[in-house]
Amino acid sequence: MSQSLAKIYVHIVFRTKNNAFRFPKEIQKELYAYMATILKGVESPAIIIGGMPDHIHILCVLSKNYALKKIVEEVKKYSSKWLKTKDDKLSKFSWQNGYGAFSVSQSQVDVVKKYIQNQEEHHRKKSYREEVTVFLEKYKVDYNNDYFWD
Repeated sequence: MSQSLAKIYVHIVFRTKNNAFRFPKEIQKELYAYMATILKGVESPAIIIGGMPDHIHILCVLSKNYALKKIVEEVKKYSSKWLKTKDDKLSKFSWQNGYGAFSVSQSQVDVVKKYIQNQEEHHRKKSYREEVTVFLEKYKVDYNNDYFWD
């Protein structure tokens, strides 16, 4: 095959640093649109972006030309800079250092989209920590609980 082809869906999750910041609900849609633009720039088109005032969920198609680490780095770096300009209370805003990224099969894309769309309802029952722990267990990700939540 002379052409490189790939279609890899990934669900990315990260939160604000030390859970210390919450971005105002009224700018969430604008933030998600800005993140989608960043993702487009690294050839990883967003399918849906959502979350809560303290964390983000992104479902996108992973670029074949950029490493996942670089994609997440770009989204976090530029969205953090953007958020700092939106509200004086966010002048020291930052995202946590780490992130979770989980593969999504084509057959589950609609399920994950619905999950991201229903974040508000979902978080009436589960905290962010409980939510991510479920992902880690479902995907059998080894992690050190002493360091993961810092």
